[in-house]
Amino acid sequence: MPEASCYHCGQSVPADIDLSVSIGGESRTMCCPGCQAVAQSIVDNGLEDYYRSRDAMPESQREAKPAILDQLALFDHLEFQKSFVRELGENEREASLLLEGITCAACIWLNEQHVGRLPGVTALNINYATRRARVRWDESQVRLSDILAAIARIGYRAYPYDAARNEEIARSERRDALWRLWVAGFGMMQVMMYAYPVYIADGDMSPDIESLMRWASLVLTLPVVFYSSAPFFRNAWRDLRLRRVGMDVPVALGVGAAFVASCWATWIAAGEVYFDSVTMFVFFLLGGRFLEMGARQKAVGVTEALARLLPAFAQKMPNYPVDRECEQKLVADLAPGDFVMIKPGEIIPADGRVIEGRSFANESLLTGESRPVGKQPGDGVTGGAINTESPLVVEVERVGQGTRLSAIIQLMERAAAEKPAIVEMADRVASRFVASLLVVAAVAALAWYWIDPGKALWIMVSVLVVTCPCALSLATPIALTVSAGALARDGLLVTRGHAIETLARATHFVFDKTGTLTKGDMRLLDILPLAGCSREQVLGLAIALEQASEHPLAGALRREAATERLATALRNEPGRGVEGVVDGHSYRLGRPDYALELSGLPLDGLSVDWLESGDTVIALADTGACLALFRIGDSLRPEARALIASLRQAGRQVVLLSGDAEPVVRRVAAELAISEAHAAVSPQEKHDCVCRLQAGGAIVAMVGDGVNDAPVLAQAQVSIAMGGGAQLARTQSDFVLLSENLGHLRHGLLRALKTLRIIRQNLWWSFAYNFVALPLAVAGYVSPWMAGIGMSASSLLVVLNSLRIQRLENE
Repeated sequence: MPEASCYHCGQSVPADIDLSVSIGGESRTMCCPGCQAVAQSIVDNGLEDYYRSRDAMPESQREAKPAILDQLALFDHLEFQKSFVRELGENEREASLLLEGITCAACIWLNEQHVGRLPGVTALNINYATRRARVRWDESQVRLSDILAAIARIGYRAYPYDAARNEEIARSERRDALWRLWVAGFGMMQVMMYAYPVYIADGDMSPDIESLMRWASLVLTLPVVFYSSAPFFRNAWRDLRLRRVGMDVPVALGVGAAFVASCWATWIAAGEVYFDSVTMFVFFLLGGRFLEMGARQKAVGVTEALARLLPAFAQKMPNYPVDRECEQKLVADLAPGDFVMIKPGEIIPADGRVIEGRSFANESLLTGESRPVGKQPGDGVTGGAINTESPLVVEVERVGQGTRLSAIIQLMERAAAEKPAIVEMADRVASRFVASLLVVAAVAALAWYWIDPGKALWIMVSVLVVTCPCALSLATPIALTVSAGALARDGLLVTRGHAIETLARATHFVFDKTGTLTKGDMRLLDILPLAGCSREQVLGLAIALEQASEHPLAGALRREAATERLATALRNEPGRGVEGVVDGHSYRLGRPDYALELSGLPLDGLSVDWLESGDTVIALADTGACLALFRIGDSLRPEARALIASLRQAGRQVVLLSGDAEPVVRRVAAELAISEAHAAVSPQEKHDCVCRLQAGGAIVAMVGDGVNDAPVLAQAQVSIAMGGGAQLARTQSDFVLLSENLGHLRHGLLRALKTLRIIRQNLWWSFAYNFVALPLAVAGYVSPWMAGIGMSASSLLVVLNSLRIQRLENE
């Protein structure tokens, strides 16, 4: 094997990569850290016979892993699965795969149905635009290698998703498609050179010369049919073998019928030949698919860019702070507690905290925020961000699947894999339409054979090709993919498949206050000690009770001081407060009415001025008295007014639900001109309020932050969680506002409305095109080459129209 090729996968080794693994006593070159890790795992587990048993290295990426690794069940090895398989339960696993060979919606349906029948497979969702699949299975019933073998048996190939390999496969697909297009174009031009003299001769050409022209056209059409059109025939045969009718079936039938009939006419020197039409509509069809491929790959660029953010290597400082020596290490080998040096212009390799240095980080791809964010000692940094100004020493806190970037990618994959109802409906219509199309084409051929036998064949071909519903299958998924990518660039991450459509249809927007409409950067403004307690004493008790809480109010208290006192028997009541035991005494901290329940004292004994100050007031009480009042303030987000005003202008109803006291909520509602506001509501009351709105026919969008909002986020038809909120709230939501900029939510709503509008345009165009093209083709007004142009143009128009979603200016 050439030294420039990877010993594991056979791909070329980039010039700047110097990786190797000792196999069989020899140092073998590797092309990437992934191949190095897998090869090392094979060696460490005594499976070197895998390499010795190979007859030859694979010739291309598409033939590399599935055929070989399936033989040794290497996909089932735990070390191999680390990079792409997640454990969801004791036996439940989930993997992100890349599928090759997907050409239409029928391919998606076939894979989902075929693999879904395997015992132990609980879910398989495939996104047409990205070719990404999310499969979930029970390890005790089925192995991953069995799933991949089932996919291979129906003619497709599946790979563990890897951004670099995905890019390599995409390049290979483009190269292959371009070659097939070039051969079809060259053949078309040459065939037309022989067909044109026959046309203009109008019967005056001698039979010998005409026969020569036909044979020359046949020879030139052979590579177009057997090379350029090969994917159509291969996919059609696979579908028919599995008793399915995919969208390549009518194309293959049309091309095959026209070519066979032309060959027969050439052989017997009688009848019409269609070599020019065959080459022409194959060329136009391949041209349309090539342009569609480029547009589709451009549309999914955001997801792929995120997957490629993390670098392969990091500068680890093994002896910091004793010395500042650095050594190059694989990012995959970093562990929490390691120290890394990040120079200006380098990408931060993992989530961590700045230990030394001051700089700015560009987090635009992660949050949509275009301005660099200042970083100084103590600040957190996110893997994938770019250090822009000065060197930083960072202590690694989270690596691999635990990083924020990994969570973002997993949420995007989940959204891409889920199918909204509108996509499923379009797929069902398209599959039935193809079956109906074959019947219509057969009836048209029989009718024209009776009317004018000379036209029967090419009319049948035109009907088969011109009305293939590719545009219908593309109409919705490509628009949703483009929209999700554009929203991610704006800092609004889509985590559910239905989210964009539902957001566009929302009639009521329900907001939490703290951390949502306000910054959530709560500050302790004042303390009113009571019952003879000192300020330091009550603050220490309050901090002890709130040590484990993620609520913004808890953060405001902890920022004031530190305490070594620990609270035990903690019991959190969402929306009310917390109860616990400190130094053997029971305390409550939270809303004044909740805290005073412990002592049985009435609220009217507290300071009226404090309770009606318009700030958030919480109380600390024990079993005998109220010990202190804490006044905590917050400020509105600068984008909140513009967002609320735009929602009201668009005819949406805005509701404010908050667990804070009436004066605080009333002040915020007045500043934002929100007419319906509810104060001092518990999480259950928030949930009930949303249920009442839904019972009245409202489509509710809930915008919240924190654990308290998780139940109501789950109840709303569409939910948006702030990116800095608690993890539970983010996993319950349909969107995550990573930037925490409410202006991006306003743009997101506009983009969702535009997406829904474009989906409708795409669907209307697809239906209108087919309903107009079909009668024209049946009536004999559409020739085969025109059918090829029409089919390609309809699909391309849908893709180009969907790309308009990326532009939101002047709207």
